[in-house]
Amino acid sequence: MSETSDPRDAEERYDPTILVDKWLPVWDKLRLFEAAGLDGVDDDPREKRYVLDMFSYPSGDLHMGHAEAYSIGDAIARFEKMRGFNVLHPLGWDSFGLPAENAAIKRNMDPREWTYANIEVQYESFKRLGISFDPRTRLHTSDPEYYKWTQWIFLQLFERGLAYRKSSPVNWCPNDLTVLANEQVIQGRCERCGALVTKRNLTQWFFKITDYAERLLDDMQSLEGQWPERVLLMQRNWIGKSVGAYVDFAIEGLAEPVRVFTTRPDTLYGATFFVVAADSALATSLVTDGQRPALEAYIEDVKQATDIERLATDRPKTGVFLGVHAVNPVNGEQLQVWASDYVLADYGTGAIMCVPAHDQRDLDFARQFDLPVRVVLDTGEADPSVTGVATAGDGVLVNSGPYDGLGKTEAIARMTADLAARGGGEGATMFRLRDWLLSRQRYWGAPIPIVHCETCGAQPVPVEDLPVRLPETGFQLRPEGGLSPLETATDWLRTTCPKCSGPARRDTDTMDTFVDSSWYFLRYPTATNDDVAFTPEAMERWLPVDHYVGGVEHAILHLLYSRFITKALHDAGLLPFNEPFKKLTNQGQVILNGAAMSKTKGNLVNLQEELAKYGSDGVRLTMLFAGPPEEDIDWADVSPSGAVKWLARVWRLTGDLGAVGLGLAVDGGDRPVRQVTHRVVDEVTRLMETQRFNVAIARLMELTSALRKNVDAGLLGSASGAAAVREGVEALLRMLSVFAPFTAEEGWERIGHEPSVVQAGWPVADTALVVAESVTCVLQIAGKVRDRLEVSPDITEADLRELALSSPAIVKALDGKEPKLVIVRPPKLVNIVPS
Repeated sequence: MSETSDPRDAEERYDPTILVDKWLPVWDKLRLFEAAGLDGVDDDPREKRYVLDMFSYPSGDLHMGHAEAYSIGDAIARFEKMRGFNVLHPLGWDSFGLPAENAAIKRNMDPREWTYANIEVQYESFKRLGISFDPRTRLHTSDPEYYKWTQWIFLQLFERGLAYRKSSPVNWCPNDLTVLANEQVIQGRCERCGALVTKRNLTQWFFKITDYAERLLDDMQSLEGQWPERVLLMQRNWIGKSVGAYVDFAIEGLAEPVRVFTTRPDTLYGATFFVVAADSALATSLVTDGQRPALEAYIEDVKQATDIERLATDRPKTGVFLGVHAVNPVNGEQLQVWASDYVLADYGTGAIMCVPAHDQRDLDFARQFDLPVRVVLDTGEADPSVTGVATAGDGVLVNSGPYDGLGKTEAIARMTADLAARGGGEGATMFRLRDWLLSRQRYWGAPIPIVHCETCGAQPVPVEDLPVRLPETGFQLRPEGGLSPLETATDWLRTTCPKCSGPARRDTDTMDTFVDSSWYFLRYPTATNDDVAFTPEAMERWLPVDHYVGGVEHAILHLLYSRFITKALHDAGLLPFNEPFKKLTNQGQVILNGAAMSKTKGNLVNLQEELAKYGSDGVRLTMLFAGPPEEDIDWADVSPSGAVKWLARVWRLTGDLGAVGLGLAVDGGDRPVRQVTHRVVDEVTRLMETQRFNVAIARLMELTSALRKNVDAGLLGSASGAAAVREGVEALLRMLSVFAPFTAEEGWERIGHEPSVVQAGWPVADTALVVAESVTCVLQIAGKVRDRLEVSPDITEADLRELALSSPAIVKALDGKEPKLVIVRPPKLVNIVPS
């Protein structure tokens, strides 16, 4: 026995925290994780894999969530590399944004200083966590060399009419003093700071994502089975396709009719009043002088509510009668026109026909203001005007003139056709999705590359003048009077018009940081090339991303925007693909005692403290062993110390093996030991392909125990035993390296190999050793075990049935009776139901 044969000695000697400093310089010297072909010379014959983790925001050092997410992505990248693929696994930072600006204001410092200091801290932490990234790909979205191309992408969309400017009510965060997209308002509050969001009318820049609504929906079919179903469902719901009809209503005082959208034109006879968005221009233009003061006061109240609050079904219904009437186009009835907050100005046409008998919100409004309710669908349910519950089923039309007796489908078709025939409407499709609001009144973001000229209007900055750099001096980070920071940069503001050379002013908005992250995956393969955003060769070679790893919280924002930008650039002839990510894996959260970690709750687990106690391998292994990637990890329920103990047992195993068996032919190795190894290799390979890391690790633990037993039984004393055990330990370390790379590397050296275990590749199972020579088949009568047989794994159902009925134990138990039913599940089970 070697001096490390005592497991207590081994666990004392094994220290996962000291392995990091030993092996990081070795890996750097070997340039293990650099993808071939990034230098433009693509002569590597290996198939490529692009594995990408959603990049980090540099708000401080890494936290437990980073450790989980990046451990998952790294396991995938290392597995693919060891299988022989040419792997691109890059690293970057989403380094623009509000947190940096707010931190700079709080500390009275430049956002650059805070941002880049945090990036360096995170970079070192990523390295010490053992993340196998290619250092040549490193990027930061706040670098001028990066945001030059963000601005270029803006101009590509601007030239194609997909970037435009308009005045509209927007979500306003009074704390961060900036506009928020609808997706950035969570339950009425700013997703960043938690402040209650209000409304303001501002002139803003938008991307026309609505032009792509149908394609964003249709193309999800290609993602089925590769993206989590809940992500696809969330995107479908956010896009919100509705098929119905436009209906035109004449209104007093207007020369042109007002068009509304409805999914149920068949219920037009049930429309008894009309509602427009209170904060819309239409409401202001329709209201009579006598009702104007009431409307203006009401609008001030509406500004205090977010869109989400306004659309809540349980919100009390409020409104103001505008003093005018609309005409129902199918029966000529006069309908009161009201303004209310449950209709949004920028959704649909900002006006709706109200059918209170068959829509709950309309019914609640009608009951609040004593408006008529008319049933036009016979659903067999009680009268809504009595019950207060709208009947929204299909039903059969009643009280609908010539349409009485029709079912929903036929009635919709006929009503739509009749409206179109007399010029009063047409069939239509509507989407819940609204255009992407990208203007932000902040400093720390990419400036919008537009100049405003009194003569020529909004003009794009010429590409050769990009980037439009942020001013470094001469501005106020938190100005007074509602100005944006860039509006105070007077020297920076003044420029010349690129069209007429006259005086002009730069646009003072910066872009939503989701613009930065909507294309960063395109930049990585050419991150060091400052002459282009990306090259056609790199896009053809590396994209789309093969496997993307990140949180489900980005299902609507980042992922939807990235899909849109990819499609827009594809249509511009710049990309040969129209979906950015082939496969998506979401990770769960790391929580503590059933609750999300937060500073306010005082339940944070400090990652650096965990790394100091358990080492990078101990933390990584704990994250991956806790459960499937998509499930939450409760740090109170896991055992990093248990992970370290197992790693110590692996370490001891490598010490006991040492150089024993090195160079021996494995073909003559002990067959039972080899069978155990190859069956584990086969199963772990399949588990890795489906990202079931926790089960894969469990199988490695079983292999460790099996090898330990054979070592303790003295198998190292024979050539056949030593060869088989060595094969098993080598396979164990190669597989372990994707989960606990430092320990695997150390073990690889301890058994006599030069670094690196990564270069040894993934073990391949011998099918002849994987297939069992026999399996145990259980024979039952009425669920009770009566006998066991050793049978071939390939035995047929008929042969197994015959063997089972011939078993002496079964014959005796049946006692001459014919079985009522014989259930055969080859090769492992036969269950007999007696008569």
